[in-house]
Amino acid sequence: MILARSANARLGWRLKFDSGMVPLAMGITILGSWLLIAIFAPLLAPYDPILQDAAVRLKPPSMAHPFGTDNFGRDILSRVIWGARIDLQIATFGVVFAFVIGTIVGSIAGYFGGWIDIMFMRLIDIVLAFPFLVLMLTIIVILGPGLGSFYVAMALVGWVSYARLIRAQFLVLKNADFAVAAVSLGYSHTRVMFRHLLPNAILSSIVFSMSDAVLVLLNGAAISYLGLGVQPPTAEWGIMIAEGQGFITIGWWITTFPGIAIVVLAMGFSMLADGLGEVLGVRE
Repeated sequence: MILARSANARLGWRLKFDSGMVPLAMGITILGSWLLIAIFAPLLAPYDPILQDAAVRLKPPSMAHPFGTDNFGRDILSRVIWGARIDLQIATFGVVFAFVIGTIVGSIAGYFGGWIDIMFMRLIDIVLAFPFLVLMLTIIVILGPGLGSFYVAMALVGWVSYARLIRAQFLVLKNADFAVAAVSLGYSHTRVMFRHLLPNAILSSIVFSMSDAVLVLLNGAAISYLGLGVQPPTAEWGIMIAEGQGFITIGWWITTFPGIAIVVLAMGFSMLADGLGEVLGVRE
């Protein structure tokens, strides 16, 4: 009976691992491809992304310009390639800062409990009382347009999700036998929190961060579209869509190709999140 249960457990984990490997592999492939494109942008881009040439304004896709040109005569393919650098940076930094802040806050609140927990939970309630996008736009407007303001806004608004995830895990794990034993041995609070509890609590936040990167990427594109993020003439997909909206009937390619790039990159993060969740047995 015991051997049968053990065999069934191994079989179940193997099926779970196999089902998660397909989206995981696809996510890694997509993100890895975009990362290589961003790294080798100077070698892959056929033209200078900000070089203007009035002689080739609004040219449709051709052999010379596979993705066509915009209203300034700039090569769309080159701008999409260079834009990968900015948008990958947006997705990464927009998540990292919120992840770190939320992890620290959630760890402290979940571990100590009491008035510390109540204070942080009320702060989270205050942040959640405002619509996410409205609060983020307000912060950016106050600080001024630019990527730096966007990262600050994402950190100040996005940390609450990670704090809630980590706190929930800590509330369960701090009563586990290994945590109680660590406290009984006289280990410091810092050691118990970050060496014993956090490694066991952080998996769900890591999986969530991959999905959160999709939201950050779309928010970054939206902010640039509104003129509050990356500023022209920098090649960034949100800016490219904003610049091409006035020429959609005569230059559909200006908005189409950067839009496809955003969708593909977002799909890569989403597949990576799904694959990690399946393989690690984590549900968001």
